Amino acid sequence: MNTTTWISRSVSRLLPEGKKIANPKEPSVSGPLFAIEKESSEPVFGAPVTRSTRERLAATLRQKEEALSPRVLRRTLEELKAIVDPRVSEVEGGRRAQGVAGWYAQATVAQRHDMWLLMSEQFVADGEKMKQAQAQFAAAVGTPDEAAAEVIYRRATVSPRRRLLQRFSVFPGGIRFLVDLRAEILPYLKGEKRLQALDVEMEYMFSTWFDVGFLDLRRISWDSPASLIEKLIRYEAVHDIKSWADVKNRLDSDRRCYGFFHPRLPDEPLIFVEVAFTERIADSITPLLDEAGAPADLTRATTAIFYSISNTQAGLKGVSFGDSLIKRVVETLCTEFPRLRTFATLSPIPGLRPWLTKNAARLLELTPEKERAELGRVLNVQPATAEHILAAADKVLSLDAKSPVRHWLQQCAAMYLGREMLDGKPVDAVARFHLGNGARVERLNWAGDPSPKGLKQSYGLMVNYLYDLKRLDRHRAMLARGKIPVASAIDALFF
Repeated sequence: MNTTTWISRSVSRLLPEGKKIANPKEPSVSGPLFAIEKESSEPVFGAPVTRSTRERLAATLRQKEEALSPRVLRRTLEELKAIVDPRVSEVEGGRRAQGVAGWYAQATVAQRHDMWLLMSEQFVADGEKMKQAQAQFAAAVGTPDEAAAEVIYRRATVSPRRRLLQRFSVFPGGIRFLVDLRAEILPYLKGEKRLQALDVEMEYMFSTWFDVGFLDLRRISWDSPASLIEKLIRYEAVHDIKSWADVKNRLDSDRRCYGFFHPRLPDEPLIFVEVAFTERIADSITPLLDEAGAPADLTRATTAIFYSISNTQAGLKGVSFGDSLIKRVVETLCTEFPRLRTFATLSPIPGLRPWLTKNAARLLELTPEKERAELGRVLNVQPATAEHILAAADKVLSLDAKSPVRHWLQQCAAMYLGREMLDGKPVDAVARFHLGNGARVERLNWAGDPSPKGLKQSYGLMVNYLYDLKRLDRHRAMLARGKIPVASAIDALFF
């Protein structure tokens, strides 16, 4: 029996009796291989699931909230087990995985959810073997047999689920399939703890497959394929690209855009960074995005501004390669432009406004009495409350340079970026990324982003993170000790 026949016969077993593949001799590789079972009673996805997959596999009838009947669930499990059959080759296992992926392509969300549960709950490591290996290792600690016992223990803890994921990665498009599959799972993790084993396994595997040593750094320019530029437009997460003229401005000869690419996803940037060249650290995003602005004089530029960094694959959440991207880009830029001396960001502060809304009263208590009195005087209310100040902050663009409200907002922003931590890490997601890479909080920029999005996120404030190449390790060490590295201008704003 050849492979094509095997796939056709095997995946057909997931269909109701009487339903056949239209042309079993020529199964589609890029499209679905067979239709999905149509149940007479549509299950309600999201309803409480009371039975484990083990109980459902042993049952005869399904419950209303279950998508796949016990019979189809058992056949689905058989197909998954056939993928990791030790008697078949890697290539054959990959072909079998491709057949299941064809089924998955036409499955409903509820049916896919059942397959996730099978992968998570039915491909676990052998508990008895783990227990024995652990006891053997504990007994061998400190003896010449310790290393060998550790190897046995490590092997015992590896689940068949890992082998299953490896087989899915074999067929063309398999990596893409798995990344998309995890992206689908992520929204359900909080409410479905049974999926966590599959999620953690996938994150572990992806951290290996997408190690920066396997990634290619490529420049994306206006001369790049249109399909790639379209993906850039779609994935831009910081400053929305509004038109082709907008993207041309960002990819012009006086700008740079770089992305990391994986050999198995050659036309899909995993993360990309946009760079502008200036003579000083930029304090506003407006001129950088101005399509009518004059091109930068690259012969005079001394500063590289990273003004947008976007991850593109939700399924790669938890896989870190942003820090390596910045390092590689800095090395590349230094080679091309030896005059560059300063590397900094112009970054949004996405969590500032919601954080301040919750903490304004606490911060007002920290404000010196003289400054609180001044706030009350300009607002014509004594004493000024957090509600009064936040209401005045809604008219942020009308506040002049000497406004106490403006100064107070900057103080709060400095506290947010330079003092607020959660579980030993900065609370702001963008700050967490750059500070974790060794940057420091350099400067706050009033009205740095006056767009509706900027006002909604942070009252229009933006921040520069400075990458001082000689102090990156020192800054990381400070952060590890629980102290956020900040410039003197930020330190002076603390209450």
